[in-house]
Amino acid sequence: MTLPTADRPTMPDGYGVPPTHEGLLAWDAVEERLRDARVYWMATTRPDGRPHVVPRWGVWLDGRLLYDGAPTTRHVRNLVANPACALHLEDGTSPVILEGTSGPTTAPGLELGRRLSEEFARKYAADGYTPAADAWEGEAAGGLCAFVPRTGLSWTTFPTDATRFRFP
Repeated sequence: MTLPTADRPTMPDGYGVPPTHEGLLAWDAVEERLRDARVYWMATTRPDGRPHVVPRWGVWLDGRLLYDGAPTTRHVRNLVANPACALHLEDGTSPVILEGTSGPTTAPGLELGRRLSEEFARKYAADGYTPAADAWEGEAAGGLCAFVPRTGLSWTTFPTDATRFRFP
């Protein structure tokens, strides 16, 4: 994965965002928070324009969030019609806010399936969720979706480290 570029977000002058790039967050620190998060909030748009927000379990691998999503769920139906969405972590004080696209993906194959299985088990075994490496293979498999970021915004000490990320 190519690393995103980092710069300052555009915000009103009164917010106090520094004019220099000194103190920007490093993407690897933000990505670590994405890997370790247990719950991700996804915002999609219904066909009639109304918003829809749903919590998702998932694993951050290879620069994207992979998560289960049956084709009949509201959020997946929304994404099929309009893949643009936002993904947030639960922390409103030190947020990670990503915008990008998401939707159903093809079966990952057994090697990626093994990695997914291990990560889901690491994060959710205590909740009873430990899918097998082949859980996303074949006709009876569950749906697998992938969120790919385009832009991001994060900080840990606002406004001094407020950072915007732009993905290639």
